Amino acid sequence: MAEPSLPDAELEVLACLWNHGPLTAREIRETMAGYRSMTHSAVSTLLARLHEKSLVNRSRGTVGKAFVYEAAVPARRTYRRIARQMLERVFGGDPLTLVSSLFHGRPPTSDELDRLQDLLDRLRSEQKKGHGK
Repeated sequence: MAEPSLPDAELEVLACLWNHGPLTAREIRETMAGYRSMTHSAVSTLLARLHEKSLVNRSRGTVGKAFVYEAAVPARRTYRRIARQMLERVFGGDPLTLVSSLFHGRPPTSDELDRLQDLLDRLRSEQKKGHGK
């Protein structure tokens, strides 16, 4: 089954759950307040939509009536889908332009360069194995 398309606000709520683990609607609203101010009702509506799309699970919390929400899909799967869409729609399918644009405004740290080099080494090794070189 294909993963449904997500509006920005829904994606940001889902990302909040990926980054912080299970949270109540109030905790999500407070966590996101610094970059997206929303009412409790708006957060609840977004969570209901995500739950309908089977992208979040909900369970009763230990105190009160509040639900605790948890991402039901792995972040990597969604990251890959979004990156693939952006690569085709915005960068004309050119992965080098996409990657270089990521560091245009903020040069990579030494650790990021090391991790990128590890990724490149792994990709080169996989490519050689796949082509029998």
